[in-house]
Amino acid sequence: MAVRSKWQSLPTEAINPSSLDIDKLAPEDIVDLMVSEDRKMLEAVKRERERIAVGIDMIASAMRKGGRIIFVGAGTSGRLGILESAEMPPTFSTDPELVQAVMAGGRDAIFSAKEGVEDNYEEGARAVTRLRPTRKDIVVGVSASGMTQFVRGALTRARQVGARIIFVTCDPATELQTFVDLTIAPGVGAEVIAGSTRLKAGTATKMVLNMLTTGAMIRIGKTYGNLMVDVHTGSEKLKDRARRIVNIVTGVDYDEADRLLKKAHWNVKAAIVMQKTGLIYPKALARLRKMHDSMRAAIGEDIEPRLRGMLQGHAEAAHFGSSAPGDATGNAAKPRAKKLPPPAEPVR
Repeated sequence: MAVRSKWQSLPTEAINPSSLDIDKLAPEDIVDLMVSEDRKMLEAVKRERERIAVGIDMIASAMRKGGRIIFVGAGTSGRLGILESAEMPPTFSTDPELVQAVMAGGRDAIFSAKEGVEDNYEEGARAVTRLRPTRKDIVVGVSASGMTQFVRGALTRARQVGARIIFVTCDPATELQTFVDLTIAPGVGAEVIAGSTRLKAGTATKMVLNMLTTGAMIRIGKTYGNLMVDVHTGSEKLKDRARRIVNIVTGVDYDEADRLLKKAHWNVKAAIVMQKTGLIYPKALARLRKMHDSMRAAIGEDIEPRLRGMLQGHAEAAHFGSSAPGDATGNAAKPRAKKLPPPAEPVR
């Protein structure tokens, strides 16, 4: 009898020969099996290196021109898009409108699975239409199987208005490659539980989205070296990070970094430019704008040598701090025995 399933041939639905007896394994063996499968997933992501790099440049170029990034997905894929959009403002001080996400089923589906909403092609189109995409924007469709109708509807609508499209899937054979501008498709293979795409497929997708957003933010000047100089200081932890960054870059002490940041309205970049150039706050902001928000260009310094020196100093301090005096072989010397005082004379 012929099988009529249109999903049967998908790699995300395949049966994994390595986990056929997974329900008989001890917990430690389940962990080993999943780690082994995740190693395969890492290699699959690595094989998409060049395509991910193209995606980074596409997104960075769009943001420089005032475009937005819009993630579209359902289920795990949708939640991963939501996560990326939610984490951009605190990490890079981006406007909440810059990186957005649309999920099948709306906000309710973020916390509770809403089966069936992913099959609604028309609702996908309507959901994207509500965001009024333009030719400046990039829409990132996310679908592990490559067949999610909600996502396809959204991408079709985005294409109609001229938005550029990146498609992230775990089906390298997806026919959507001819419809979108860029396909990133790590072939992670069958899951340890057949069809459970929150596992390898979800992890691979998370990695790809991390690389796309982080890489693009780096390219438009949101970091200085690997320091988060555009951090949004909305909590005490993030204010502490801001003080430490100013301390690292400028050399001023912790308390002075705090005073400097208050003068700069907690704008880390402005605080650094103020200290390095002697400019007042408005002129420091103007300098940053002139230098296209690049910290390196604004102060004319490369942070890498300073960071390397700092790390080397920490490593040396840790080494010497943990080393006990030893002999020529490197063995720790035995502590000398204390010389005890002579016994007291008995009282007569």
